[in-house]
Amino acid sequence: MSVTVSPSTDGSSKEDRLKQYLIDRAKDGEMYFKSKFIADDVGLSPKEIGALMVKLRDSATELTIEKWSYTSATTWRVESA
Repeated sequence: MSVTVSPSTDGSSKEDRLKQYLIDRAKDGEMYFKSKFIADDVGLSPKEIGALMVKLRDSATELTIEKWSYTSATTWRVESA
């Protein structure tokens, strides 16, 4: 018998999940991404990622987050602080 655990829909857990993903990916240097390309990896919609990135830009002291490009979809630049 297997147990399926659904990810929490709590806002802070979504933010924590995205933050940890970014910390893990940026530890070897800067990274650039569009929300739609990491959505499946973090289990969030691109729209949710965009909203959370704005919050994380101001609150995540471990990361430096910049909006990098606005063509067709925002590109984000992330690096360890």
